[in-house]
Amino acid sequence: MNLPDLKEAKVRTNKEIKIIRDDYKVPENMEKIGEGKKYYLKTYGCQMNVHDSENIKAILEDMSFKETIEMEDADIIILNTCAIRENAHNKMFGFLGRVKHLKQSKKDIICGICGCMAQEETVVDDLKNKYKWVDIVFGTHNIHKLPEILEESINKQKQEIEVFSIEGDVYEGIPVKRDSKYKAWVNIQYGCDKFCTYCIVPYTRGKQRSRLPIDIINEVKELVKDGYKEVTLLGQNVNAYGKDLDINYTMSNLLEETAKTGIERVRFVTSHPWDFDDEMIDVIAKYDNIMPYIHLPLQSGSDRILKLMGRRYTKEKYLELFNKIKNRVPNVSITTDIIVAFPGETEEDFKDTLDVVNKCKYDSAFTFIYSPRVGTPAALMKNDLTEEEKNRRLYELNEVVNKYANEANQKYMGKIVKVLLESPSEKEGRLMGYTDTMKLVNVDADSSYLGKIVDVEITDVKTWSLDGKIIEKV
Repeated sequence: MNLPDLKEAKVRTNKEIKIIRDDYKVPENMEKIGEGKKYYLKTYGCQMNVHDSENIKAILEDMSFKETIEMEDADIIILNTCAIRENAHNKMFGFLGRVKHLKQSKKDIICGICGCMAQEETVVDDLKNKYKWVDIVFGTHNIHKLPEILEESINKQKQEIEVFSIEGDVYEGIPVKRDSKYKAWVNIQYGCDKFCTYCIVPYTRGKQRSRLPIDIINEVKELVKDGYKEVTLLGQNVNAYGKDLDINYTMSNLLEETAKTGIERVRFVTSHPWDFDDEMIDVIAKYDNIMPYIHLPLQSGSDRILKLMGRRYTKEKYLELFNKIKNRVPNVSITTDIIVAFPGETEEDFKDTLDVVNKCKYDSAFTFIYSPRVGTPAALMKNDLTEEEKNRRLYELNEVVNKYANEANQKYMGKIVKVLLESPSEKEGRLMGYTDTMKLVNVDADSSYLGKIVDVEITDVKTWSLDGKIIEKV
């Protein structure tokens, strides 16, 4: 048994990051353990978690399990969790209640918890003491060890907890079962060393560490060969890519080399304004297959709050970067993240945030009330705001954000845009996809158009989506 340790998770040393290529294997006696059995996997959180789940699915299928979308049909249930906000925390424990109820009638069901919540001391303490019926718990550093963890739990018939609070290495060769045939996530970097005072990610994901360029580019080339149209380069802070490699190779170099593979669409998330340099902007502007869409988290428009958050930039510097991107990348769409009611936030601080939103007029924004995470410095800061005031500020912010999101979408009315159609829409007989600027579009089309990038004329505009019709080429 290995338990998470918050103090250990915070440690950063000069220890060399290893690139490990041959550590994943399924023990021979586990290769058929899932024959005739099904797995159910529920994912919470960010794109990194979604991609981790693609790895977990492939590993389970290497043990002969088959996927089911009905939890009641499953023989093994795994929850891949998120630790960013209290809401995700509550959802996971709420869902566990459903699993416990199911396990009372199907005693042989195996239940597993993994992901970022599994890296938290307080969560694992609860699982160990109050949820003894949860069979396996593993973290973000040892997903590839799932077969061995499962084997130990089955053999010992008791709860198996294997969570490591370490800086981490880079593991290559972990299998993946991609959710889409047309769009793919590609990890380029793991972990984070920024230690923003509100954020648990540096503790749950470890030290900032980059994959080697050759491994990333080879993965993209394979995706091109397999017919994929789009890749999204993933990292906790993609802009810092390469800074831990001693090869003088940066995110701008990686973006350019990825564009040169010929993949039709390149995206990347998530950016930190502090590491977004001119070279990156130039490369984005230079290549047509690097999509003109950038997610640029603001978090707050107040210099005082930004300093308390440990964000390492000012309102002025953020606006300078924003305007630089807007001026140099044609037709660019920019979205953001904003936290309201951070400890110590005054009405004046909040107005500073609204001021930035009014200046930037974002295409959309993910907005949140500050959620304290145990172990982070901000969780110890005094917050005198009432729940009523916190909600008022979020509501007022969302009113402004929604206004500009609608205005941004209105500009598309009557225009012809290129859309990658990727899946059926919620409405029968329609498909949905995204423009190069990450606008969601629904069109009347049959499944023969799936996976194609088509010209679409926008016929109706809503705040969060567009409707359109396909323009056939003559």
